[in-house]
This record gives sequence, structure tokens and C-alpha cells, in this order.
Amino acid sequence: MKAGFVSLGCSKNLVDTEVMLGLIKERNIELVNAPSDADILIVNTCAFIQSAKEESINTILNMAEYKQPDKGHCRSLIIAGCLGQRYGQELLDELPEADGIIGTEAWDRITEVIDETLKGNRVVVKGEDEIIYDASVPRIPTTPKYTAYVKIAEGCNNRCAFCAIPLIRGKFRSRKLEDIVAEVKQLAENGVKEIVLIAQDTTNYGHDIYGEPRLAQLLKELCQVEGIKWIRTLYSYPRFFNDELIDLMAQEEKIVKYVDIPLQHASNEVLRRMRRPDTKEQITELLQKLRDRVPGVVIRSTFIVGFPGETDQQFQELKAFVEEQRFDHAGFFTYSKEEDTPAADMEDQVPEEVMQDRYHEIKAVQSLISQEINESLTGQVLEVIVEGHTDEGMPYGRSYRQADDVDDLVYIEDDETSQVGDVVKVRILQGFTEDLVGELVD
Repeated sequence: MKAGFVSLGCSKNLVDTEVMLGLIKERNIELVNAPSDADILIVNTCAFIQSAKEESINTILNMAEYKQPDKGHCRSLIIAGCLGQRYGQELLDELPEADGIIGTEAWDRITEVIDETLKGNRVVVKGEDEIIYDASVPRIPTTPKYTAYVKIAEGCNNRCAFCAIPLIRGKFRSRKLEDIVAEVKQLAENGVKEIVLIAQDTTNYGHDIYGEPRLAQLLKELCQVEGIKWIRTLYSYPRFFNDELIDLMAQEEKIVKYVDIPLQHASNEVLRRMRRPDTKEQITELLQKLRDRVPGVVIRSTFIVGFPGETDQQFQELKAFVEEQRFDHAGFFTYSKEEDTPAADMEDQVPEEVMQDRYHEIKAVQSLISQEINESLTGQVLEVIVEGHTDEGMPYGRSYRQADDVDDLVYIEDDETSQVGDVVKVRILQGFTEDLVGELVD
């Protein structure tokens, strides 16, 4: 038997994929990259917003083509992840091409689902026990050898009005601190240099099992792991980003001075309707603390335009906030109406054309800011992890200023020696809207 995997969506989904790959390999099922070679095809889906659901469905239908004898020999097509967890039997009924569904909370039953589908049974397995993987679970990394994601918690308790994640992934639950440390030690022994800690809300880590947030304590423990050079934390909500965490980030060399802090809006009225717990004033105070106390800190955020009831004045307030705060990186999304969320039933839904206009207007503002920030880096020397080479052979990679897959890159001119995974010093020669160009420093 041979199995192929397609993993869609966020890095948290990617970790689920890697764990399922590990369980499949334990059953002596060969893992293949080409869908045409696979007897079993598994699509780990995303259902966060409408565009992600559409991508998931299109991918499933594309993989179904490999059931045709002239294209492949797929005998089992399985839908895994968020889409399956959310829609279950309804999805299986709507997609006769699919043979099985396994939800986000049932990854540990992937081989059972494979067995049933190969017998000709169409099955739906949705987890109910809200499990989370631990260091003892086999895992096949799909990221480059020098970097790895580590999921420190699963689910979410925030219940934002626009978000379906708690409906899909369940309540917030943390892994034990010592278990995370054990996994990071294993990764370090295998040559990983950069650890990226992820959860739906990383700053809330430990609250459910220790009675208080323990991200700072976890980071202190991980800084002691030999072989790890960078520790990056993503998706840090403002509420639990406390002084201890800020001071630790400033003091510990291994902790990357990079903060990913989803803010979503800057109008207090919109934040209230979104059911976000923070005010514009609290957010502004936190951002100022970070910049005052963590030299060189890089701040990324994400924002939604067109949330139900958003007036032009409230959008202009968000735009002014972005202009004032000058985020190093920022992502913008038009509001996506998700069923079973409070926002879906709100009055004053913003027309699509208005959302698109606001999206492009604020994107243009951020593009200019990003260009100016990147231009200001000219002359600075940054450590860069080499990630690959262009078709012309030019190395490129990321500095501490850039997270994988979402931020820009550093291209290294006249460098014929650097290999993937190397950490090199680069002097920045030019900055552009999205990328940087530099040269090796001896």
C-alpha cells in the first residue's frame, strides 16, 4: 500500500498531518509524493473561511481524478481535518468521490479509517474526546530539516463573533510543559535549529492545566535545549502578553524578537461587536511596551475589514491606526460570513464591493509602510537561515524578522557557497516592498 497526503491551511493543521503521517508509516504503508502513485489519498482540509473551504473542496475533487485508471490507482480518498470535523456526514453525502472522513479530534484513528475504506465501507469518524498529541506520538516532519512547528495547545476559548475555530477544534487545552520540552529535545537531536511554537492562542498556554499562563516558563525551559538557535512564537493574543513575557523576550538571545499578535481591528465599537476582550487603548499600550523594552522587535498583525456594521468612519480609524503603528508585517482579510457564528446573523452586513475597496485601500497603506521599513534596513547585518536557491542559483532565506510562509525573504547576492540550512550573516543592500537583497559578511 502507498499513501499520499495533501495538507492545506495553517501550520497547526500541518502538525496534524505530520502526526498522521507518522501513524501511517508505523503501519508499513509507504508514503509517496506523486498522487498518481498512491493507493490511498488523504486531504487534510481547512474550513476557517469561505475561500479556504473552496480550496479544500477543489483539492478533494482534483485528487478524485486519480481514481480514474488512466490517471492513477487510488482506492481510498479520505477527507481529514477541519472540513470533515465541521460537516461530517453531510460532506460525505455531498461528495460521492470521497470514501471516508476523519475529523480534527480523531487523527489517532487514521489507520482505522484507511482499513475501513479499503474494505469498501464509507465512514465518518469525528473526535469527541478533544485529544492533543504528545512527544511519544510518531511524527514525520514535512518542513525543512532546520525548522519545525511545535503545537503547544489545541482549541480556543475566545469565542470571537466571526470565528468558527472553537466549533471545529473545541475548547482550549494545553500540553504538559515537560512533554513539550521532551519533543523539542528530540527535534534538536535531529538537527532542528528553529522551533516555532504555535497554538490558537499561545499567550494563554498553560492556563487550563496550571491555573495561570505559563508561556514564559515554557520559553525559559526551551532556551536551555542545546542545538536550538531560534525560538519563535506565533499567534499571541494581547490579553496575556504580560510584563514577564516581554522582559524574557528582551533578555533571552534564543527567543526571536518577533511578535505575531492578531488584533483584527482598532475601533473599540467594532472590537466590542467582534467580542474581542481588548480595547484600542490597551492594544496601543502593549505595542508601545514591546517597542520600548524589546530592542529591534518586529511586530506582525492581522486585521479584518468589512465586519458587519463597520462604518466608513470606523474603517478610517483602522486605517489611521495602521498608519500610526507602522507594523513591520500585516495581513488583511475581508470579513467572511461563517454559519453558526454570532456575526453571521448580525445586521448591516457590509456589501462585497465595499469590503474589496477597503481591503485594497488599506493594503496600499501597508505596502508603503513595509517598503519604507525595508529600505531603512539598508546597511544592517542580519543572521539569515538559508532556505533555498533561485533558478539562477542565488541563495535566499529568512532573518529573525521573517516567519516562514507569511513574510518576505532575504536574497543573497554573489554567494556561491551557502547551502540550505546554513545560518549566515548578511549585510542588507536594498529593501523593497516585499523582499530584501544583501551580501555575505565574512
